[in-house]
Amino acid sequence: MNAMQTRPWFHAAMGLMALGLMSLTGVPAQAAGLQVNETEGFGADQLVVLTYLQNFSCIHEPFDDLDHNNKVAAVDPHEFQRPRCVVNHQPSIGPTGESIDTVENLWVLVPWFQVKPEGPESAFTPDVGALVLQLFGFVPEAVKKHPGVPVQCPEPGPPETPHKGAPGTCTMHTTHLDLGPALSAQGKLPENTAFVVPTLNHSHLIDDDNVTTPTAIWWKIISVLVTDPQAWPDAKGESGITSVDKLQAAQQAGQAGPDVPTNFFLFFTSRPEAAEVEHGAGQQ
Repeated sequence: MNAMQTRPWFHAAMGLMALGLMSLTGVPAQAAGLQVNETEGFGADQLVVLTYLQNFSCIHEPFDDLDHNNKVAAVDPHEFQRPRCVVNHQPSIGPTGESIDTVENLWVLVPWFQVKPEGPESAFTPDVGALVLQLFGFVPEAVKKHPGVPVQCPEPGPPETPHKGAPGTCTMHTTHLDLGPALSAQGKLPENTAFVVPTLNHSHLIDDDNVTTPTAIWWKIISVLVTDPQAWPDAKGESGITSVDKLQAAQQAGQAGPDVPTNFFLFFTSRPEAAEVEHGAGQQ
C-alpha cells in the first residue's frame, strides 16, 4: 500500500484525535481568541480581556461572624473551612494584607431586571426563583439559567469564549454568594440571615486607567444591580454601561443601584481587546 493510498486513513485518524481532544477537555480545538482562564470585561468604553492567574479569595477576618452563629471566626474554625463570599460585607484588608482602600475596583454589573416574565423554574433552582419572585415580584435575568441579555459570566461559549460555562459559574470565580446582608439592608430579609445562591449572571467593569494592567493584581469586587435594560451593555461594548463615568450617570439617573461592597476578590491582568484584534488582523 503506497503513501497516496494511506493518506485518507491518516486524515481520518487525525479527525478522530481532534474529536477526542474536544470531548476530553470540553474545549473546541479551534476556539476563538480568549483562553479558558480569560473573560471579557469593559473599561474606557471598550472591551478588555481579563486573564485570571489564580483562584478567587473571600476574606474572613478574626472578628467576622459570617455564618451568623454568634461566634467570631477567631474561635469558630468551622466558619472559614469553606469560602463565604458575602455581598454587602467589606473587610478592612485585601488578600495580601494591604489596606482595602489601596485595592483596585472591579465593578460586577448584575442584570436585576426581566426581559420577559418567567416563573421560578427559569431560575438556577426553583427555590431561588420562588424566593426572589416573592421578594421582588419578578425573576431577574441575574438568576436565570438562560439570561435574556448578554453576560460575560458564565462564559457565553464560542465564538466569544472557548468554553461555555454552566449557570452559576465562571472561570476562577466562586460558585456561591451570600446575598443575605445585601437583602437585609433593603429590608427584604431579617438581619443575620444567610441567602446563599449560585454566582449571579454578570459582566465586569474596571477603571479607565486600569484597562492596561500587564501584571496580575488583586481586585476587590463591588456589586451593582443594573435595574434598567436600556443601561445594560451589549456584547460588543457599543452601548450601555461600558465605563465608570457611564456607570455613575446610570446610578444618578436611577438606572442602576449604588455600589455595594463584598469580601470577594479576583486576581487577573487586563489588556484592551481591540489592540489584540488589530494585531491579529495585521498578521493575516
